[in-house]
Amino acid sequence: MHAVRWMTLGAAALALAGCGSKTETTTDTTTVTANSDGTMANEMAMVPATSAGQTFANAAAASDAFEIATSQLADAQGASAKTKKFAADMIKAHTESTAKLKAAASAATPAIVPDATLTAEQQQVLDSLKGVKGADFDKAYATAQVDAHQKTLDALKANAGDNAVPQSLRDFATKLIPTVTAHLNMAKSL
Repeated sequence: MHAVRWMTLGAAALALAGCGSKTETTTDTTTVTANSDGTMANEMAMVPATSAGQTFANAAAASDAFEIATSQLADAQGASAKTKKFAADMIKAHTESTAKLKAAASAATPAIVPDATLTAEQQQVLDSLKGVKGADFDKAYATAQVDAHQKTLDALKANAGDNAVPQSLRDFATKLIPTVTAHLNMAKSL
């Protein structure tokens, strides 16, 4: 595959060499330049690092999306009234949390847009819950909620004191710690 790519680039470089021009092909990490004399030059491409604020905002948004998605499943597939009540509370709370996160992220300088894409682990848990119903679902959902809320609480505590995270997001994290602590305790009682 790489040999074909280099041969193609070499042919293109030779074709353009007579014109005295340059052509560039960019890959994920390297820019390959065909100089007018037919030689190849590599330059490292600049890949912007994700800021601590963006990383935290993405994690918080994914956490909210996960809680909402799994709680919607609980409403449809759960057996107990306690599980369904908890799920309804989580949908409401995490919808509100998402709105607060967006406001805090937009107040950051520069503004941050949270990405709510689930992590591979979150997607795997969500997918596994889709295949379970009734009392088995209730048990699996409770386990997932305890785990997710513990991870969220840990992330909130870590980012609330991280000076690399914009102040608006640190304030968001600090204010959310008591709520997530309460949700974790409720999940443990499921």
